[in-house]
Amino acid sequence: MLNVQRAKILRHCIRLATQRLCHTDVRVRFAPSPTGYLHLGGLRTALYNYLFARHSGGKFLLRIEDTDQTRLVPGATERLIEDLLWVGIEIDEGPGFGGTQGPYIQSQRRQLYSEAVERLLANGSAYRCFCTERRLELLRKEALRTRQVPRYDNKCRHLTREQLESLLAKGTPHCIRFKLTEHEEPLQDLIYGSVQHNVSETEGDPVIIKSDQFPTYHLANVVDDHLMGITHVLRGVEWQISTTKHLLLYKAFGWQPPQFGHLPLLVNADGTKLSKRQGDIGIEQFRSRGYFPTALLNYIISAGGGFEHRPNAKPELLPVAQLAQQFRLERVNPHPSRLNADLLNDYNQLEIRQRLQGAETQLQLIRHVQQLVKQTYPAHSNLDLGEAHILAVLQWAAQRLTLIQDLTNSKLSFLWVKPSNFVLKDLSTAQLEQLLLQLNALSDFHKDPLNATLKTYATSTGIKFPALMKELRGALSGLQEGPGVAEMMEILGKAVVLQRLGESIKKQSQLKQHQL
Repeated sequence: MLNVQRAKILRHCIRLATQRLCHTDVRVRFAPSPTGYLHLGGLRTALYNYLFARHSGGKFLLRIEDTDQTRLVPGATERLIEDLLWVGIEIDEGPGFGGTQGPYIQSQRRQLYSEAVERLLANGSAYRCFCTERRLELLRKEALRTRQVPRYDNKCRHLTREQLESLLAKGTPHCIRFKLTEHEEPLQDLIYGSVQHNVSETEGDPVIIKSDQFPTYHLANVVDDHLMGITHVLRGVEWQISTTKHLLLYKAFGWQPPQFGHLPLLVNADGTKLSKRQGDIGIEQFRSRGYFPTALLNYIISAGGGFEHRPNAKPELLPVAQLAQQFRLERVNPHPSRLNADLLNDYNQLEIRQRLQGAETQLQLIRHVQQLVKQTYPAHSNLDLGEAHILAVLQWAAQRLTLIQDLTNSKLSFLWVKPSNFVLKDLSTAQLEQLLLQLNALSDFHKDPLNATLKTYATSTGIKFPALMKELRGALSGLQEGPGVAEMMEILGKAVVLQRLGESIKKQSQLKQHQL
């Protein structure tokens, strides 16, 4: 029933946007602050905006909200754009991407905010506040002492004209605050339905221009969304209370606000809130660990809804274009979205299998593995990096491993590093050649038939089975430990096993000739 109501609200809001806003097409924005790098919560917000825009035939804008100059992280904007493009989110307008409503970096739009705030001062919706940081701190301490929520007492709202002119004449530092008024109309949230917050009862008048002349989030956000023709604002539910202030600002300006939808909290599987301090929620961490972009996107949408619910359905890996086609805003679940880490591994394994199906993506995987192996073993020149060998390894790994990087684990070094100095001690050249013939005749080169063949061979030749395994392990890998020999042979594949054993025969013959 709730979904039906939300669907009606959404259709009504889209009609309003078409009739009353300066842009008839859907225009959404992702507006991060470059105070850190993109994490799962931010990516979820960007993704849902992007899917909504693409499904509606609209535009996706990127706006950098850098008004808090004290917390900027050098390179954060560039990394953020790189991460968005990596996952397949295309930017229609933004810094470096063109668009007619720029600049798309807030620090470059200060003149627009100054003009806007003059309008609010002129119509009595804002005022200059000369309170010092010391006075504000004393207010906070007093509120805490009396067990009340700290809030500004709106003192400067009541300054007389004479007091105001005197303070300005002295050049007294000041900020500009917005006058909160009672807002009885509930917010028609596209996800949560009717929501009401009367912020004037719990908060003091908020600062909209700081003493350094930079705008705060509230003013810049509203001015930019209006001037950029944003029709729908989709952002985290933590901003829902602030939306009341934003609606009051729209009213003070005499502007038609966009439609608002607030995305539920993204939480861990146990219900605890994701934190930027966690080392495993940054997109760069997922990239460096070897997760693929489509797997990461499907992982995120698996928690937050927006798609038809199919109970007990197996995980299905959908490309971005198909996700946009199937996305419905009214299907977004308003309850906290729980992330199941196991699903990410399932999706990543699915993506490996899918990439192995296409000729181009298969070759890309092979090239990726070649690069990883070279980076992992820079001191080795004798690496086994033939395309056929890598493809065989990938086909084996697709059923067992989650990450391509796992193929460079030290326990699997035998896959890539050819043994160079190993000398056979318990197997003669003739015995090894006989074994080579038997292995070559095998049509099923899997662990169980290989084990049976090796045991039969050991019995028929009188070689102790452990000694045979030790010799073969050394000839195939040069290692003293690792997977069972039969499993090692299965992973390497028939061609590589025969090649490496053949090279051992050659080395043994060369050694004998040298000794003679």
